[in-house]
Amino acid sequence: MNFLRRRLSDSSFVANLPNGYMMDLQRPESPTSSPASPAPERKQQQTPASATSTGSSFLSSFSGVVKQNTPGQTEPVVTAPVVRKPKILLVIDDVHTDWSKYFRGKKLNGEYEIRVEQAEFSEINLAAYVNGGCMIDMQLIRNGTKVVRSFKPDFVLIRQHAYSMTQGEDFRSLVIGLQYGCAPGLNSLMSIYNFCSKPWVFSQMIKIFHTLGPEKFPLNEQTFYPNHKEMITAPTFPVVVKMGHAHSGMGKIKVENQYDFQDITSVVALAKTYATSEPYIESKYDIRIQKIGSNYKAYMRTSISGNWKANTGSAMLEQIAMTDRYRLWVDSCAEMFGGLDICAVKAVHGKDGKDYIIEVMDSSMPLIGEHVEEDRQLIADLVVNKMSQLVTGQISPQKPVSLSQVQVQSQPQHGPPAGHPKPAAQGGPRSGSSSPAQSSQGSPQRARSASTSPSQAFQPGPFLQQQPKPAAQGEGTSQTGPGAAPQRQPPQLNKSQSLTNAFSISETLQRGNASEDEAKAETIRSLRKSFASLFSD
Repeated sequence: MNFLRRRLSDSSFVANLPNGYMMDLQRPESPTSSPASPAPERKQQQTPASATSTGSSFLSSFSGVVKQNTPGQTEPVVTAPVVRKPKILLVIDDVHTDWSKYFRGKKLNGEYEIRVEQAEFSEINLAAYVNGGCMIDMQLIRNGTKVVRSFKPDFVLIRQHAYSMTQGEDFRSLVIGLQYGCAPGLNSLMSIYNFCSKPWVFSQMIKIFHTLGPEKFPLNEQTFYPNHKEMITAPTFPVVVKMGHAHSGMGKIKVENQYDFQDITSVVALAKTYATSEPYIESKYDIRIQKIGSNYKAYMRTSISGNWKANTGSAMLEQIAMTDRYRLWVDSCAEMFGGLDICAVKAVHGKDGKDYIIEVMDSSMPLIGEHVEEDRQLIADLVVNKMSQLVTGQISPQKPVSLSQVQVQSQPQHGPPAGHPKPAAQGGPRSGSSSPAQSSQGSPQRARSASTSPSQAFQPGPFLQQQPKPAAQGEGTSQTGPGAAPQRQPPQLNKSQSLTNAFSISETLQRGNASEDEAKAETIRSLRKSFASLFSD
C-alpha cells in the first residue's frame, strides 16, 4: 500500500489521468462517518456500502489507468470496409472477339474485380521500368471514337501472333518490354518469344522425338537452311519449302522437281532469311489436337476443294475421339519452354495410313469447331485461376498432405520429433523388439537426456522426447526374442499429450532427481523476493 500511495502522490502520474478518474477519492467524507452521529445503526449500514463503492471506484480507476499506460494494448479501431482496386487484364487480340463479356461478374478470390483492356499489338506501346513494372499506352478507335488510355497491367493474355515476316507485324519488342516489366502472362512471355521462330520450336520437337521415339511421336522429316547458299538440292521430291516465319499458309511453296527448287532458292536469297524443306505428304485429312488447361479436343479436317493446303479453300471439319496417342503428343509438347497452358499439335494423316506431326501452336492458335464459345470460356477460367495465383499471391487448393508425408520431409536424422509422431505410436505400448535402426536412433536421445541441465529438463518438448516414460504409467517392457534391442525407444506423444504430461510429472521422477527439486526451490525463492521487493517500504 505504501508503494501505491507513493505512486498516486506523484503529480505527473495524476496529471496523465483522464477526466473523471479518481474523483471519488477527492470528495469530502460523508456525514455518516462522523462518530457523533445520532443514528449509529444507520452509520453501521451505510459505512460498509460507502467503503465498498469507494474501493470499487478506486480499483476501476486504477485498472483503467494501468490499461492506458500499458504498452502494446490499444483500443480496437473500427475501420470501414476496404474497397479493393480492380486488377487489370490486358488482352491482346483482334476486335472480332469481345473478351470482356467472358470475364463479366468474375472476381479473384471473391475480392478483386477484373477490368479488361483489349487491343491489338499495333495499337499499344509501352515503357518498362525496374521497380515500376511496365506502363501501357493504348490508342485505338472503337465505333468511330478514338480511345486513349494508360494503365499498368496485372496480367496479359496474348491471343495474337507476336511476329510475322509480313511488313509491320514484328512486335517482339513489345514482348520484351512486357517481360522487362515482369508482367505475368498466358502463355508465359518466355514461351511467346520462343514461338517467334518456327525452326526454333521444331528443334524442341526434335528433342521429344529422340526421347519418345518415332512410334510414339512420329515427327515429320525436315531440313533447315540458315540461308540460300546451302539450298542446292533436296533428298526427295516433291517437297514443301517454308520461308522464314509466317502463319496461315503464307510463305509455303510446293516444289515438284530440282529445277523448281533452284528457282525458289533465288527467292530465298532475295528474302534474306532462313528456310526449311520437308517431304510432301499426300494426306487424307489433317489432325489437330488442342489443350486448354486440362481440357482436350481433337479435330479432323478434310479438304473439299482439292488444294494441297488443307486450310485453303473449302474443308470439312469434325471432332473426333481423343485417344491416348493424341494426348501423349500434346502433353509432351506442352512441357516445352517451361510449360504451355494453351497449345495445339497439328499432324497429317497420309494415304499410307501413317501420321506425321508437322507443327505446334501456342496461345495464339485460332479456335475452330462448334465449341468456340466453350473454348473461350475455358481460356477465361484459366486466366482467372492464374491471376488468383500470380497476382493476389493465393495458391490454388492442393491435395491435403498426410501426416506421414510431413514426417518424411521434416524428420531429422537423429530421430523423429516429439510433436509429429507416427499414427501407430499414439496411445499404445512399444515392445522392445524394435528394429536395430530404431534402437540406434533412441540411443543418442538417451545419452543426451542423461546430460541435460535442470533448466532444460523442464522444457515440455525436449524433456518428453529425451526422458523415458516411467514404468508406473503402464507401458510394457517385455522383450521378445534374443535379437531384441537392449533398450527400447521412448514412446512419442502428440502435442496435447506432451503438454498434459509436462505439467503432471509423476512424484517418483521428481523425487529421483534432486537437481530438479533444487531448481524448483530456487525459482520459488526468486519469486518470493521479487514480490517482497515490490510491496516493501
